[in-house]
Amino acid sequence: MVVTTPDAPCTEPLQWPVQLAQQLRLSPEQFELLCKANPDAVLELSADGHLITMTPAGSETSARNSTLVVLLGLALRASSLPFKLFDSSGGFRLPDGSVLCPDASLVHLERWQALTPEQQRSFAPLCPELVVELASPSDEGPRGVTALRQKMELYRRSAWRRPPPWMQESSPLVCRST
Repeated sequence: MVVTTPDAPCTEPLQWPVQLAQQLRLSPEQFELLCKANPDAVLELSADGHLITMTPAGSETSARNSTLVVLLGLALRASSLPFKLFDSSGGFRLPDGSVLCPDASLVHLERWQALTPEQQRSFAPLCPELVVELASPSDEGPRGVTALRQKMELYRRSAWRRPPPWMQESSPLVCRST
């Protein structure tokens, strides 16, 4: 295994599967370099610097994710609300240093446009206004449900404290029961 320092980052792809030392911690910058060197890896970064490795979605889950993104896109287009839509491959750098990839998310266009081009190309340093995580068969059981709840709690802690106007009752994106 190649040992790297902040001055000499590793740019060689890892040979998967990789066994990582439990004490290994990465900064968001080191994580970004790792992702660039390993574009086929599906990774997230926890707030304490641990790598979160994920398996690719199964076909059924992938189809559900695709349907979700298409429906959100159609709703945005019909409503003309000023949001940018992201799918599950878009990572966001949250204030606690974690880098997470929700299944679908919306960022207000004004906040997106306030980012530099470099920030837009990287993991955007913000928490989306809307985050959707779909539970999949791999989330079943106490370990998976706990991990999903922890991830959603990270988003909640990083988000706004009062719902924005577009989430009020009069919004076309708010679902109501009949």
